Amino acid sequence: MKLLKLLTAVTLGASLTLGTQNALAFPVTVKSCDREVTFNSAPQRAVSNDVNLTEMMLALGLQDHMAGFTGITGWNKITPELREGLGDLKQLSAKYPSKEVLLGADADFYFAGWNYGMRVGGEVTPQSLDPFGIQVYELTESCIHIMDKPKISMDDLYNDLRNLGKIFGVEERAEALIDSYQVGLAQITAKTARQNPQRVFVYDSGEDRPFTAAKYAMLSAMIEAAGGSNIMDDVNGSWTRVGWEAVVERNPEIIVIVNYGEVTAEQKRDFMMNNPAFKDISAIKHNRFVVLEYDEATPGPRNLKAVQKLASSFYPGNL
Repeated sequence: MKLLKLLTAVTLGASLTLGTQNALAFPVTVKSCDREVTFNSAPQRAVSNDVNLTEMMLALGLQDHMAGFTGITGWNKITPELREGLGDLKQLSAKYPSKEVLLGADADFYFAGWNYGMRVGGEVTPQSLDPFGIQVYELTESCIHIMDKPKISMDDLYNDLRNLGKIFGVEERAEALIDSYQVGLAQITAKTARQNPQRVFVYDSGEDRPFTAAKYAMLSAMIEAAGGSNIMDDVNGSWTRVGWEAVVERNPEIIVIVNYGEVTAEQKRDFMMNNPAFKDISAIKHNRFVVLEYDEATPGPRNLKAVQKLASSFYPGNL
C-alpha cells in the first residue's frame, strides 16, 4: 500500500487549501507535554525527526510545509512507499539533528520527541531552539521522560494528529483520519474483548539486558487493543531495559520482535530460541513470535494495521 493511501477516501476528499479558510483559524495554542505553544500561522519550513513522526506529517498531507526530515536512515531504510510520499524532500541528518542542521534548513518548526530527536539536557530542545524562532511540538508518548502522564493509550496518537491538524490549519483532515482509525480499532477490539488476554513480551534489542516496551510505550497500548497483556506493563517507563529473570518469571506466551537496526528480527528470534535459559518460556516452547517493523511499533499511521497484525497472531483463526 502506498504511504499516502493511509489517508481514507473521506480524508482525501476533505483536503483544504491553506489560504483564507485556514488563516481564520489562527492564532492557535496547543499543549506540548508540559508547555503551551501558540502558533500565529501554519509553519512553512517544518522538519520532522524519525520515520514514524515523518509518516504522521505525510498522512496529513503536509509535504508542502516541510523543509526536510531527519533521523530515518540512521536506524531504518527508506522504503519505496515512504520515498514516494517524501517526494523531493531531503534528509537533513541521518540521526538526531544538531542545532546547526535545523538552522541551516531555515526551519521554523521541529516535530520530535524525547528520545525521538531530542535528549533531556541535550543540544536540541524546545528551549534551545526558541531563540532562533524554531517552535517545537513534542510527541505525546515521549512526554513521560520530562513529566508525569497517564498510562499510554491510542488516544496519545490521536492527540498528536489532532494537534498537528491545529498547528497546520488542517483540522478537518486530521479529524477525518482520527475517525477512520477509531472505527477500525473498534472493529478489532469488539472481537478481542471476547478473548482471554495473551501474555506478551516485547523484544526490541539487547542480549545482556533486553530493551523492551513498558507502561508508557505506544506498543503497550497496541498490545492491549489487540487483546494481549504486556508483561512489563507495570514498569514505570517507556522504552527501557529490564532483567531477563523477570521475563522468564512472567513467562510470556507470545514474543513481539521489533525489527530495525543492524541485528535482524531473525537473529533476535534465534538468540531467544537457542538460549537454554529461555527453554521453559511458553512462547519459546511453542515458537510464537510476531515481528513488527519499527514504524509499526512506534506512534504513527501504521499503528492500526499493526494492531490487526497482533490480534491475528494472538488469536489465529478466532478473529
